[in-house]
Amino acid sequence: MKNFLYYFLIAIIFISIGWFLNVAYHLPKSPNNPIAEIRPTPLYKYSIENLSKTEFKASDIEIGRLIKDYPKFSSYEFFFTVDSKRVSGLINIPKGNGVYPLVVMFRGYVDQKQYIIGTGTQHAGEVFANNGYITVAPDFLGYGSSDLESSNIFESRFQTYITAVTAIKSVKTIKQWDQKNIFIWGHSNGGQVALTTLEITGAVYPTVLWAPVSKPFPFSILFYTDESDDHGKFIRQELAKFEQDYDVEKFSLTNYLDKIKAPIQLHQGTADDAIPVAWSDLLAKILKKQGLEINYIKHFGASHDMTPGWDRVAQTSLEFFEKNIK
Repeated sequence: MKNFLYYFLIAIIFISIGWFLNVAYHLPKSPNNPIAEIRPTPLYKYSIENLSKTEFKASDIEIGRLIKDYPKFSSYEFFFTVDSKRVSGLINIPKGNGVYPLVVMFRGYVDQKQYIIGTGTQHAGEVFANNGYITVAPDFLGYGSSDLESSNIFESRFQTYITAVTAIKSVKTIKQWDQKNIFIWGHSNGGQVALTTLEITGAVYPTVLWAPVSKPFPFSILFYTDESDDHGKFIRQELAKFEQDYDVEKFSLTNYLDKIKAPIQLHQGTADDAIPVAWSDLLAKILKKQGLEINYIKHFGASHDMTPGWDRVAQTSLEFFEKNIK
């Protein structure tokens, strides 16, 4: 009799557990449901905090075809590897048997259909190379001869950060580099990539920024959505999904500006129709308040591309690099 009651109670317990789990499984998945669906969040690996803890591996820089030969330097296509993906870019190498300082260059946004190697960096790169600097400008995934980027519009954006940091880590394989001097140059969205790179690495790479995107994510994207054919409808839809699973503050460079340790020269045209002057005003104010060496230069009447006065801006950038040579 005792054995019967014992097994009967066990059966009742298991039936009750099964009933409870079945009910819980069929409950609507909502924030108020304690057994709500747990959704994967793989993109958190791209948060600025997590990237700052990531150990980035250097890749061999493979020099490819000659693009153009100049009197003082030669331009080549180059390749390196980022997370098993092949990334192309443009490298300028001064002629001679010496070793040289190096500038890693990050361009602004360019439509993939219009992009050719060197777009957005070539002109400034020529000035630096003519003056004895190696310049390295990655195309980024999805551009040039690179492999495709992620189909997720936010992951493809975050992939630019790991591409940028990997490019910097990989320059040690360039035999003409002097093994001491690395500088960064970034324009527009490339300025946003440069700032994020400085936050991730915490390294003291003297950096020149031309009209950088310096506002919080995702406002830094939404600000430009009126330029798309659907006026940003697709991006807003994807952002709504993204914010269901992720805290956008963890991906916003403005929350980590205190991680920047490098001296910065910041250029801003007062007639820039892509980057409001107020953005650079605020960025300079914050960085200066942190005690950073910040040289903020406004160019009156200059556009987003620093014209008129482009030559003067390029020369001032070069002087900044020269000042910080080790």
